[in-house]
Amino acid sequence: MATNGNKEFFSGIKPIKYNPQASVDDLLVFKQYNQDEIILGKPMHEWLRFAVCFWHTFRGLGADMFGSPTLDRPWDHQSDPMTIAKDRLRAAFEFFTKLGVKYFTFHDRDIAPEGETIEETEKNLDEIVQLAKQLQKETGIKCLWGTANLFSHPRYMNGAATNPDAHVFAYAAAQVKKAMEVTHELGGENYVFWGGREGYISLLNTDVRKELDHLAAFFRMAIEHKKKIGFKGQLLIEPKPKEPTKHQYDYDAQTVMGFLSYYGLDKDFKLNIEPNHTTMAGHAYEHDVEMCSRYGMLGSIDSNTGDSSLGWDTDQFPMNLRDCAFLMRTIITQGGLAPGGLNFDCKVRRESTNLQDMFIAHIGAMDCFALALRKMARLFEDKKYDALVKQRYASYDDTDMGKKIANGKATFEELHAFAKKNGEPAKTSGEQEKYEAIFNRYLD
Repeated sequence: MATNGNKEFFSGIKPIKYNPQASVDDLLVFKQYNQDEIILGKPMHEWLRFAVCFWHTFRGLGADMFGSPTLDRPWDHQSDPMTIAKDRLRAAFEFFTKLGVKYFTFHDRDIAPEGETIEETEKNLDEIVQLAKQLQKETGIKCLWGTANLFSHPRYMNGAATNPDAHVFAYAAAQVKKAMEVTHELGGENYVFWGGREGYISLLNTDVRKELDHLAAFFRMAIEHKKKIGFKGQLLIEPKPKEPTKHQYDYDAQTVMGFLSYYGLDKDFKLNIEPNHTTMAGHAYEHDVEMCSRYGMLGSIDSNTGDSSLGWDTDQFPMNLRDCAFLMRTIITQGGLAPGGLNFDCKVRRESTNLQDMFIAHIGAMDCFALALRKMARLFEDKKYDALVKQRYASYDDTDMGKKIANGKATFEELHAFAKKNGEPAKTSGEQEKYEAIFNRYLD
């Protein structure tokens, strides 16, 4: 293919096509994802702004805390780190093109090796970015977002922007400065902050307030640098409750929104929600997506899932129709995700060692979201829940006292007098099973 010169890494796999008549055994086709099909007034690909993440798909080698790497990738067979990085990038763009996605996402340290000095590291990154720009031009693939890896290197063992050492804080700022600049150069539509080690292990050695103040100062610098370089993309924060720290400061959507509001940053940031992180925080899969959407703070989604029987962040591909349907219901309700998207922050299992497995995993997840979009579009058009939910809250719209409460004009004295006059309220069924049964019928 043109993206790889004379080298083709996925030579046995042709571009993935839409074929709704494909057999159950033909897994290298889309049965649901028809990118140009119009759903609720716009093409399916605009609702489903799919992105492939570079780190899991092209840097993940199947290692875990109990075992060594299991995945042998042909683009990792050179000896020179920069040659490997270039081969890996060419392989990635071949994958993006054959899969038919329009976006990719990256960490700075995933696409280019770190050098002995900041100067050498930035030189490596600049060289790889030039190749990425060339491949983007050849393929039309865009950058959904970039980010800086502020958690893998030992220097960040005590955090980055919340580190007790100002030298580490400065190093993290230098890294984010460069990462924002290259994201801008690649036409990135967003920039993400994930505080992988921004939290604490023990309160005995931690000044929580000082660390949060420093984190807010870090974000203010990022806002200023965004303006200085003319970057128009959306700044995003990705919540996660724990792992690797005992408690991370970006615990869940409501925690992050509260932090942003307190420090006056809520006009400049939105959230990038990973539902697998949401479940790790003890919430339902769809909770954080819905919660921040209701406050106009949902910017993008790292679409993956986990395994509750394991207890850690497994980053699996989302194959559950019910879960994808809940996310699509929220996305449709808010009118889409742009400039964000559905980024597959997922990795094939360490036992899935074939190159074909990479395609099958993404195709399966893309089809699941496409089917969910179809189902939820029908629910949205039927407005099935609108009347039910409106009736459940009717007392706030149809009674004088309810209207005063909703408008913020009621007082405790008035409500006390109302309760005395009207006595015990009547029981009103929540009808949860009815709502669930209706939802399931739309999934049939």
